[in-house]
Amino acid sequence: MKTKVAIQGINGSFHQQVANNYFGDEIQIIECKTFKDVAKQLNKGTADYGVMAIENSIAGALIPNYALIDDNHFNVLGEYFLKISLNLMVLPGQTIEDVKEVHSHPIALLQCAKFLEKHKHIKVIESSDTAITAKRIYDEKMKGIAALAGPTAAQVFELEIIAPEVQSVESSITRFMILEKDKSVFAQNEINKASIKFELDDTPGSLATILNVMNNCKLNLTKIQSMPIVEKPFQYSFFVDVVFDKYKHFEKAKSVLEIMTTHFKLLGEYQSGVLPLNQNKSKEEIIVLSV
Repeated sequence: MKTKVAIQGINGSFHQQVANNYFGDEIQIIECKTFKDVAKQLNKGTADYGVMAIENSIAGALIPNYALIDDNHFNVLGEYFLKISLNLMVLPGQTIEDVKEVHSHPIALLQCAKFLEKHKHIKVIESSDTAITAKRIYDEKMKGIAALAGPTAAQVFELEIIAPEVQSVESSITRFMILEKDKSVFAQNEINKASIKFELDDTPGSLATILNVMNNCKLNLTKIQSMPIVEKPFQYSFFVDVVFDKYKHFEKAKSVLEIMTTHFKLLGEYQSGVLPLNQNKSKEEIIVLSV
């Protein structure tokens, strides 16, 4: 039986690309319209895992997704970093002069604004997903219409890329979290990253004290995201990612944080993902680059 992976979007989307890169090609993709639908599939057990974008190096954090992970008590199994490559694609045999309209997600259109400004004859139209338009072009054999999407969409829907890599900023990278309902167990030597959530007393210096604890326990804080606590106006919970060389360092920090915080929750312990610059390198090369 194939592993079932729920994604936001359709085949050809960036989420599908991540699912296949992480789990391999022999999986069953469950397409979901929204991230909430991904959560529903995991909760119902109709999906074994979920893939959810959590932050982008340009656009920042997807804060509602932090709440989805927390509220549904999902476990973070892993993470995957994907370079966002946006390409202008059409039915084969056309040129950029033939394109009258380009359709894509608003964020994708924004990231390609400089390219689109150079081609003022092309009308820009927003759609719900980068891969949706690619599918429509393929299904309806739409000439004169282009999609801005990832290379996977061009492969899935047999479209021709007539302008590759048209995003304004080359280093746009999205971090995805791999989620599960029940916690998988890893050997401690396979774990070097953790995602946690905590709340603090509303007293001066409380956050600084917690950060000092992390530093003293040899944890490297790679992400901190605050989120308002609905029941407590102007008080916040904190979502934090830390990396460490030895699991015992995190274990020590965890025991201290459980005492010093008013609420502490472990969201996941896993192996850190590899940034796209290093994804094609061997482990030995990555180690050399990290020294």
